[in-house]
Amino acid sequence: MWQSYIKHFKDYLRLERSLSGNSVEAYVHDADKLREYAELHELPGPAEITEAHLLGYLKYLTELGLAAHTQARFLSGIKAFFKYLLLENLIREDPSELIESPALPRKLPDVLSYPEIEQMLSAIDHSTPEGTRNRAILEVLYSCGLRVSELTSLQLTNCYFDIGFIRVVGKGDKVRLVPIGRDAIKYTEIYLETVRNQLDVKKESEDIVFLNRRGGQLTRVMIFLVVKAAAEAAGIAKNVSPHTFRHSFATHLIEGGASLRAVQEMLGHESIITTEIYTHLDRDYLRQVITEFHPRG
Repeated sequence: MWQSYIKHFKDYLRLERSLSGNSVEAYVHDADKLREYAELHELPGPAEITEAHLLGYLKYLTELGLAAHTQARFLSGIKAFFKYLLLENLIREDPSELIESPALPRKLPDVLSYPEIEQMLSAIDHSTPEGTRNRAILEVLYSCGLRVSELTSLQLTNCYFDIGFIRVVGKGDKVRLVPIGRDAIKYTEIYLETVRNQLDVKKESEDIVFLNRRGGQLTRVMIFLVVKAAAEAAGIAKNVSPHTFRHSFATHLIEGGASLRAVQEMLGHESIITTEIYTHLDRDYLRQVITEFHPRG
């Protein structure tokens, strides 16, 4: 039902509205993400979707970490979809009519564009040991969407670079496997071989990946300082923090076409839905999502 309605919606936009190819794809993308959410949550077809369902979807996007402007764009596509259904007499009422777009923040957005990510990475001074380490840190943050605590506690024995995965211990000691991109692997291996191997590593930090110059585990504050310094060096005026990389990771994947289900799994967000709704995703599928949809996959 969903796919049939979306197909006819696409034809309507292209033939009757005469929209550009990019605009058509954007509207269809937004409608398809709602379809995906509805199927994951076993919601009814388009004709039975209610305002409450749509509000639940917006809450879901918020908890995934998507910025308000991204949610507003998604909602715009959804509103166009239901207006079309109403026009074609496929629904009696438009469930999106009274839903307002999320309030756009007055402060600068905390999601970086991909060019801004590249600016920050390029601005790092690789001639110093700290610079080599910091490049690897930012690559891993953006490649894997990690929380700060997950990055600082990342262990060598949990890095499976040969198969492109890391084992992450998240909130509540929940463990998940996350794909890691080729660039993150490359710069982390450079750091391990040229910097970490030269440190006098403290016994309690022997299995920790990223260390300070004294061979100890990095603190959360240190990661914040690393990110802030990289943003300043790149001339980025946004309010950038380590969590900005996590938000950017999720936003770029979803806007690029990755499934909500896969991003949910990789972020380790279990509070959004009950565990039963999400079945286990195999590693090949997660790796495919990163390869296809992540800018540095």
